[in-house]
Amino acid sequence: YVVGGSMLSGDLIAFFTYASEILMSLMMVAMVMMVLTRSIACGKRIVEVLEEQPEITDSAADPALTVENGDVDFDHVYFKYHKDSDAWNLEDVCLHIDSGMTVGILGGTGSAKSTLVSLIPRLYEATEGVVSVGGHDVREYTMEALRQGCAMVLQKNTLFSGTIRENLRWGREDATDAEMEEAEQLWEACRMACADEFISRMPDGYDTHIEQGGANVSGGQKQRLCIARAILRRPRVLILDDSTSAVDTATDARIRAALRQALPGSTKLIIAQRISSVMDADLIVVLDDGKISGAGTHDRLMATNRIYQEVYKSQQEGATIDG
Repeated sequence: YVVGGSMLSGDLIAFFTYASEILMSLMMVAMVMMVLTRSIACGKRIVEVLEEQPEITDSAADPALTVENGDVDFDHVYFKYHKDSDAWNLEDVCLHIDSGMTVGILGGTGSAKSTLVSLIPRLYEATEGVVSVGGHDVREYTMEALRQGCAMVLQKNTLFSGTIRENLRWGREDATDAEMEEAEQLWEACRMACADEFISRMPDGYDTHIEQGGANVSGGQKQRLCIARAILRRPRVLILDDSTSAVDTATDARIRAALRQALPGSTKLIIAQRISSVMDADLIVVLDDGKISGAGTHDRLMATNRIYQEVYKSQQEGATIDG
C-alpha cells in the first residue's frame, strides 16, 4: 500500500505503534490474571495455616506446676509419626533417669534417638504410654513451664542476626550485667561451653555482630554458642542432640566436664555418634530400630551388648588407622 501510494508511511508507523500498545496492554492483563490467581491460592494457604489448631495443647495442664527436678521416666512409650502407619518409630520404651544423671544415647541412623528426646519437651506427643519429667506427666505442665525447665540444643543450630550477647540472652532475657559480673550467668555459660576462647579473639568480644544464621562463625563455634545459650537458662533437663559433632574431642571432653561440675542437679542427655563422648556417662542407652537394645555403663555394655561392641570396635579401628 505504501509503495502503491494508497497508504502513507506515517499511517503504517501509527498502525504498528497502536498494535504494540494493544499487545502490551493484553500482556499486562494476562500477567495481572496470573498474579491474581496465584495470590488467591497463597491467601487460602495462609488462612489455613493461621486457622490450624495444634494437636499438642495445654488443655490438661496445671498452670501452677513447674519442673522441680530432672527426673525423667519413659513408661511403656510407643510413638509413630503417622497415625495410620503400622510401624512404630519407638516401641515399648521403658527407662528411668534420676535427676542429675548424665545419660548417653547411641544408635545408628534412623534408630529414633532424636525422636526419643523430643518427647521430653513435647515437641511430639507419645502415641501410647507416659513420659514424665520431675515426677509428673509432661501433659500436666504448660508448654511454657515444661520448656522453661528443659533446654534442647540441636545438631543444626540457629543463631540470629545481632550481637553475641543478644543471641546468648535469648536463653535468658532477664540476665543482667550485674549477674554477668558475678560470673553466674553469661560469662560462666560461655566458659562452660568453651566459647569464651574464640569470643575473646573477636574484635568486639561479646558485642561482635553475628550474621543471620551465624554465617560469619564456624560450625563448631556456632554449636558452642548454642550450648552456652542453653546453659544460661539453668535447665532441669539439658538435651544435647549431637550438638558437639563439629568440635574436636578435647573440646568435647572439656564441655562435658564443665557440665558435670557446674550443673550437678541437672539431667544431661547427650546424643552422640562418638562413644568417647559418652563413655563416662552414668548411663548409656543403645537404641536399635526404635527399641532399647541395651542400657548400662560402658563396661557393662562392652560385656553384654553386641551393637555397642561393634560400634566401639569400628571406632577404635578408625582411630588406629587415622593415627
